[in-house]
Amino acid sequence: MAQHAAGPHRLTFNTDGRRHPLVNSLAIVTLVLGGIAAISSIWSNLHLLSSWTGLVGIFTGGFGQFISVTTAERFALIIGLGASAVGFYIGVAHGGLTGGLW
Repeated sequence: MAQHAAGPHRLTFNTDGRRHPLVNSLAIVTLVLGGIAAISSIWSNLHLLSSWTGLVGIFTGGFGQFISVTTAERFALIIGLGASAVGFYIGVAHGGLTGGLW
């Protein structure tokens, strides 16, 4: 007996069927900032970039968590928050937010 095939699956943060453009944008921005912070923290001379992008990523991810609606949004925000925090902490350990200017 033939079974009905399900339609194509799409990657979406809107698992509840409604649009959440602000939270989706915050999740993507947090993921990008976290990636930049984590990758740039590998090199100690990029501590300004990693610490500032990590700090901004922590704030955007925190606000996104505060207003998020779906689990998929929260999942992406937590991944971005973790990467931002790692980049921030390693950037601060390499020289901090001011780079020894003060």
